Amino acid sequence: MASSHSSSPVPQSKSSDAFFKKEMDASKRFRPVQSLPDVCPKEPTGNVGDPSNLRDSPSLVADQHRWTIYHSTVNLPAALNDPRLAKRESDFFTKTWGVDFVDTEVTPSFYLPQITKEHFALYQQEITPREKIHEKCKNICPPKDTFDRTLLHTHGERDTFLVCLFQIFMKPDFALEDSITFNAVLPWSHFNTAGGKGNRDAASSKLLQEKLSHYLDIVEVNIAHQISLRSEAFFHAMTSQHELQDYLRKTSQAVKLLREKISQIDKVMCEGSLRVLRLSLTRNNCIKAYNKLKLMATVHQTQPTVQLLLSTSEFVGALDLIATTQEVLQQELQGIHSFRHLGSQLCELEKLIDKMMIAEFSTYARNDLNRPLEDDCQILEEERLVSLVFGLLKQRKLNFYEIYGDEMIITAKNIIKQCVVNTVSQIEEIDTEVVVKLADQMRMMNFPQWFDLLKNIFSKFTIFLKRIKATLNIIRSVVLLVLDKNQKNRDLEDTLQKDSAKDGTVDTEVAYLTHEGMFISDAFSEGDLTPVAADTTSQRNISPNSEPCSSDSVSEPECTTDSSSSKEQTSSSVTPGGVEIMIGDDMKLTDLELGRLANNIQELLYNASDICHDRSVKFLMARAKDGFLEKLNSSEFVALSRLMEGFILDTEQICGRKSMSLRGALQSQANRFVNRFHEERKTKLSLLLDNERWKQAEVPAEFQDLVDSVSDGRISLPEKKAAAPEERKPTEFLIVEGQKYATVGTVLLLIRIILEYCQCVDNIPSITTDMLTRLSDLLKYFNSRSCQLVLGAGALQVVGLKTITTKNLALSSRCLQLIVHYIPIIRAHFEARLQPKQFSMLRHFDHITKDYHDHIAEISAKLVAIMDSLFDKLLSKYEVKAPVPSACFRNICKQMAKMHEAIYDLLPEEQTQMLFLRINASYKLHLKRQLAHLNVVNDGGPQNGLVTADVAFYTGNLQALKGLNNLDLNMAEIWEQKR
Repeated sequence: MASSHSSSPVPQSKSSDAFFKKEMDASKRFRPVQSLPDVCPKEPTGNVGDPSNLRDSPSLVADQHRWTIYHSTVNLPAALNDPRLAKRESDFFTKTWGVDFVDTEVTPSFYLPQITKEHFALYQQEITPREKIHEKCKNICPPKDTFDRTLLHTHGERDTFLVCLFQIFMKPDFALEDSITFNAVLPWSHFNTAGGKGNRDAASSKLLQEKLSHYLDIVEVNIAHQISLRSEAFFHAMTSQHELQDYLRKTSQAVKLLREKISQIDKVMCEGSLRVLRLSLTRNNCIKAYNKLKLMATVHQTQPTVQLLLSTSEFVGALDLIATTQEVLQQELQGIHSFRHLGSQLCELEKLIDKMMIAEFSTYARNDLNRPLEDDCQILEEERLVSLVFGLLKQRKLNFYEIYGDEMIITAKNIIKQCVVNTVSQIEEIDTEVVVKLADQMRMMNFPQWFDLLKNIFSKFTIFLKRIKATLNIIRSVVLLVLDKNQKNRDLEDTLQKDSAKDGTVDTEVAYLTHEGMFISDAFSEGDLTPVAADTTSQRNISPNSEPCSSDSVSEPECTTDSSSSKEQTSSSVTPGGVEIMIGDDMKLTDLELGRLANNIQELLYNASDICHDRSVKFLMARAKDGFLEKLNSSEFVALSRLMEGFILDTEQICGRKSMSLRGALQSQANRFVNRFHEERKTKLSLLLDNERWKQAEVPAEFQDLVDSVSDGRISLPEKKAAAPEERKPTEFLIVEGQKYATVGTVLLLIRIILEYCQCVDNIPSITTDMLTRLSDLLKYFNSRSCQLVLGAGALQVVGLKTITTKNLALSSRCLQLIVHYIPIIRAHFEARLQPKQFSMLRHFDHITKDYHDHIAEISAKLVAIMDSLFDKLLSKYEVKAPVPSACFRNICKQMAKMHEAIYDLLPEEQTQMLFLRINASYKLHLKRQLAHLNVVNDGGPQNGLVTADVAFYTGNLQALKGLNNLDLNMAEIWEQKR
């Protein structure tokens, strides 16, 4: 039956992952059955009496309690058979699942249909093609574990069954869940239910059971055979038992003799020495108990001592005493029943001290900040402050500086309030009963009163910040001293570790005391070191985590609380105020925490500056609600700006950092001031231009002085001088660096306005860029508006002029030239006050200069155009005939004289000559065109002579004008050149 399943996998010998792939030789394929490994390796052979042959045999002494194969006295085949079965013909399922299993017929269910083979017909039709494909693939690629059953016929029946067993049941991956394995164990060909249950099924079941039983018998026979092969080892063990008993008897006698000798040695050599050691241990224990009692007496006085220290505000000493006592309780008095509650009491007392220190620090901060703000900045009770700071650091209360910060805010508010109250009380015009609110009372002050109040507040804040800086410097110095001490301790520890590494360690040979369980060397060292308790204390402090020994053991002598606290090495330091302080080693603060705390204290000084600035801003904004600051004139605002700038610089010098709130408020007010300043002057300039008749104005002496001051390099408004008995008369021209400028009144005032802009920049440097932009706008406005009024003839409608004369044009040009003369000076003034990154704003002056030059050129072109139109009108009617000079040339010379008379006193001589050269060029062009029209050529004829006479008359009249005598007119260009 086993051979009928050729698909059952058979593992290759000693390999779980390799299977047979082709037919092999039977002698190579199957090896003869080997016996089991020997349970007793190296069995005794040869002479039984030889003791050397028994050392590898089983030991009755070592193996007497271990179960071996020699304890097996039960018949193994009988044990493998199930004695509960009455007969071997039982069903397989009865054998597997027990005798209670009954093969009964199950009553079919009424709710389930009767399933027949026809129900699977459709499934068989669908699966049949797949099965054929699968079988075809199996034939092409057979399984690796396929076993050629033909080899089994070459062996006997016993080998056949063994091979079958190894093939199925001895597989490393044997599992009935595998379909192939399950089919090999329970072939379904014997359980065909198609024909119903019958005799064939019962026979098949019994046959299967007989086959499995047969397999079991074969296994039992082989096991019994293997056991029979090991019977010789049992007899060898029995023969060696007598020799083992002889060896044990001799060994027992030798051990007894050894014990007797050791007992004699112990009585003679050890008992006296051990007694001396025992007495030494007892003496050391008594000293230890005495020191412990002294220590307990000292610890008992801890609470009264702490109360006494707290009554004198000695917080650091109280905390040191509590810490020392706690350490003694944990290390040296641990387990003392009478002190079981002292530790918790000290913890509560320590918490109480924390609260007391915080309350004390709050009181100190309040008293320090609320002192009368006088010029002195002495520190209030420096020793008390240092003690409080050390106590807070010792308790890790690192946020104590926040208490000081809160007090700073409250004090800053009170300073302003008190200053306002004091000032209001001195002003009789303010009735405090009618006006109740303090802010309303402050708004009733005029500028001088309010300015004095602000100056007083700034002076108080300056003293306030100096006092805060002095106090915070003391606190910060204490923190830095602790930090420096930590670093020194760390360096010292590194040095000690290096020295200890160099010295090495000394090894001591130690013997154990059997009856005490202690080291003999420890006992001797305890006895030797008893007189010097201080040294042992230092040794104990090196390893504070060592547990105390019991009362009957040797330990180091205990010391008192004072000596225990001596391990906290202290070093003296001096604060900046001259106070000497002692720094202990128990400041359990890291360098990072101390550094962060020092930075926070420094930041608190910056916050103090910010607080003063913020309160000043609020005070400023409270006064600016009704537009008071925007109504200030230039001098008042400049005084206010200088006062605020001075306070800002003072706070920056004290605190070392800029605060932007007050500076921002000043900048905001300055921007409003600049807007109002610019609008007022632009409106004023607009009104002046609208009323300007463009006539030459007299120059008062104050304007001449103003211009002279600018020439000397001082761009500022001169101070008003007292009226002299003989006032200087106004002059006709403005003298600027030796040149005469005929100007209108608007330009004189414009120069003064420009100097006001420049002086404002000197007084308020923060508005330089805004003033530059506004001044550029003002200059552009004057240029454009003057162009509209003169060149554009806007003055005819605005002022009511009848016409725009050449004198108006020349005067306008000269006024523009005067402004252009001052633009480089103004540019240099602003450049000296701008930051390098702001130099790009100076391009506005370049654009303005170009616009002004273009405007001047347009005025010159307009003057030339006026004469050009006159030449065109007169010369178009010119005829070459007598009398000479002709009426046309007489009119031209008359108009040229009028032009010269209008502009000569207004424009410089060079500009007058250049203008007349351009007018002459226009004259020659029109004359040349007219002569060409009349066909008059330079041939020496009569017409040529008449023209030459007229031209000579024109030339003589033109050169006779003042300043034009040397003018090169080049009148030969009027004639057409002969080709």
